[in-house]
Amino acid sequence: MSFREKSAWIMSIALLLGGMVYFSTVVSMWFESRQVASPAIPLLVAYVLVICVLAVLGHIIAASFTPKDAHAAVDERERQIFNRAGHTASFVSGAGVAMSLGVYLFSQSGDLLFHTVFASLMLGQLADYFLQIRFYRTSI
Repeated sequence: MSFREKSAWIMSIALLLGGMVYFSTVVSMWFESRQVASPAIPLLVAYVLVICVLAVLGHIIAASFTPKDAHAAVDERERQIFNRAGHTASFVSGAGVAMSLGVYLFSQSGDLLFHTVFASLMLGQLADYFLQIRFYRTSI
């Protein structure tokens, strides 16, 4: 497994765990107050910190096992993998944002719009990493 594939795994796990922390808190606040939780800076900071800590620790561990791989230049195959994964994942983000705007038309809730767009962007990035992993495994 190449370092960049390991990186995609690390970032996928970090985003999944960060998203679970963020959305479990938002959903519990929603059930407690019976209304959509407003975006809160401390919650967003916690989300960013979880992702940063997991990403940094994961990449340090991965780089310590294969330091030569970590410093290797991106080859043509990897460029194609990144381009194809990013292109396809952009449709996930775009569709999610479009659906979020549709939800807003019916709910008129800016708080819900924020959370659904945020989720769409997270899902788009997760799709990018999952597609990278898939393309590394199937060799474009």
